[in-house]
Amino acid sequence: MNTAYDQILIVDDDRDLRDLLEQYLTQQGYRTASVGDGVEMENWLRGNEPDLIILDLMLPGEDGLTLAHRLRARGSCPVIMLSARGEEIDRVVGLEVGADDYLAKPCSPRELLARIRAVLRRAHRVRPNAGEEPARICRFGPFRLDLQIHHLTRDGHEIGLTAGDYALLRVFVEHPNRVLSRDQLLELLSGYDRTPFDRSVDVRIARLRRKIEDDPATPAYIRTVWGEGYMFLPDPPPGGEPR
Repeated sequence: MNTAYDQILIVDDDRDLRDLLEQYLTQQGYRTASVGDGVEMENWLRGNEPDLIILDLMLPGEDGLTLAHRLRARGSCPVIMLSARGEEIDRVVGLEVGADDYLAKPCSPRELLARIRAVLRRAHRVRPNAGEEPARICRFGPFRLDLQIHHLTRDGHEIGLTAGDYALLRVFVEHPNRVLSRDQLLELLSGYDRTPFDRSVDVRIARLRRKIEDDPATPAYIRTVWGEGYMFLPDPPPGGEPR
């Protein structure tokens, strides 16, 4: 469920679509704003901080992939990418550069709304009220993961996580030393759209490995179990996964 604080920025050069989405999302209780390209987006972001950005792939000037990569480098605001092409390679690249979800055009506003709600559920940071239990801390290797504020550090240095990165890492730390199939991972990552032979989880795992593994090509923490899925080892033995 959205809150009065949920601000959504729509970045799309189709003015009619922007107007339609703004009207629909406003009716659903969200605060909305829209811009037509990357320059207008950067100008808007100088004075505002959205809770989620809906970003079109095909934009005049810098395309959505370039903008998504830059957004991810500067923070963890969730991004849902839209593409009229809807090709598998676009979806994979979109996820690779840090998008939290990807939806092909044309899509119904109701389907987009479901994706928005799912991404925001994963992204919202819930801080404890006075008197509540302190934040839960998970440790593995040199890492410290605060499950309350979605904060990962390595030897005291913060590692930036997207909402999707955090959701996946949390699934792993809560199911250590256990093989999880792709279907199980997608089920545990509640809110992700599932399709037959969905390989998006592989892209997400590759992205997370680049953040926590010394050598992503021979991972120590997130091991591939061929033909079965993946296993998270909080205390891995010496040596990584065989090449």
